[in-house]
Amino acid sequence: MKFTLLVIDDEKNIRDGLAANFELEDYNVKTAASGQEGLDLISKGDIDLVITDLRMNGISGEEVLERVATETPGIPVIVLTGHGSIDSAVDAMRHGAYDFLTKPLNLDQLNLIVKRALEGHRMKLEHEELKNQLSRMDAFKNMTGNSPVMQKIQEVIKKAASSKANVLITGESGVGKEVVARSIHELSARHDKSLVNVHCAALSETLLESELFGHEKGAFTGADHLAKGRFELAHGGTIFLDEIGEINKSVQIKILRVLQERKFERVGGEQTIEVDVRVVAATNRNLEEEIKKGNFREDLYYRLNVVHIHVPPLRERKEDLPLLIARFLEEFNNENGKKIKGFESKAKAAMFKYDWPGNIRELKNCVESAVVMCSGDEIMLEDLPPNVSKESAENTISIPLGITLDEAEKIIIQQNLAANRNNKSRTAEVLDIGRKTLQRKLADWEIEE
Repeated sequence: MKFTLLVIDDEKNIRDGLAANFELEDYNVKTAASGQEGLDLISKGDIDLVITDLRMNGISGEEVLERVATETPGIPVIVLTGHGSIDSAVDAMRHGAYDFLTKPLNLDQLNLIVKRALEGHRMKLEHEELKNQLSRMDAFKNMTGNSPVMQKIQEVIKKAASSKANVLITGESGVGKEVVARSIHELSARHDKSLVNVHCAALSETLLESELFGHEKGAFTGADHLAKGRFELAHGGTIFLDEIGEINKSVQIKILRVLQERKFERVGGEQTIEVDVRVVAATNRNLEEEIKKGNFREDLYYRLNVVHIHVPPLRERKEDLPLLIARFLEEFNNENGKKIKGFESKAKAAMFKYDWPGNIRELKNCVESAVVMCSGDEIMLEDLPPNVSKESAENTISIPLGITLDEAEKIIIQQNLAANRNNKSRTAEVLDIGRKTLQRKLADWEIEE
């Protein structure tokens, strides 16, 4: 890593001499003839260390130090001063300077101080990068699944999170739209601010307006105090509007104004409040159809739908079932003090066959129920909820008497392949065999599908 140094000094000879010295030490060097010029360069970024004279016309070295400490904390500042200003240099140390050196300068000593300061700066940068990497990993900790569609969604989330664009998340109930919204927030530059959730369908029109925008004291019966709304509470952060398709036209207009102008008034109030909020919305409705029916404003739809993320139902990504089941099994084993190892083959087959209309929410409920009902170390078919276990009874394989084990195995594998729409990974998981073993058997039998 090649560091960039900034030398601020109103004496040209000192400025140029230091620049030549540090370039020989293989640093990138920028110079400034005044405090203001130096601050302008710092504001543009890419400065790793500042060396500034303490006494300069205009903005002094003390002011440069103060501005760096306030506006770009973490950049080390080394102060240069004359013998008559030692007290000022010591005072600068108390205000955050990394070190000071008196003129005339000892370049060997200065080079050593710079090297030591940059080493500390490098360690801080590496630490911050590690924290960011861990944060990015944590952002997807609740988004279980490695299917191609989930990998693609994670890539879109990463791109969307780094922008300021509003995001619209669509998908059936229970697919995990809130998890996507949380991941966007945690990966964004707003992650240290609030993520405020609003379930729009759970509130009446009057309550929703007050919930979103707040109200003044006396605005309506029961409003005995001023209340800040969710948009105000989310200032600097993200607001997640779940089930946005359920709100009526009057509230839609007010949300549109916030998106366009970043301002609103509380219910019963006249003061205009400005906010900086990133909006993520979600719905299980087809908003384009709702627009045609006159139920949803087209202009609001396009304001929300800058980045669109569609989360598919669980039945369309059943290859994620093993990971989801394992995660929920571990969670409910811990909750219930059990040590269940897994699911027996019939129970596993039933879970793969079931279409999960309630999606991940229903799957989680199913695993919790099965863990509670299980009395051994393996979940049996009868431990599953009736709507899931019946899939096994309705989908059986008939094997004639008098055939060989090899022929019976061939029938079982072919029938499971057909039931799983030729998905070899899913079939191998249901049959509890390796995918390579399955492929080898199909090759031996010369079966392509």
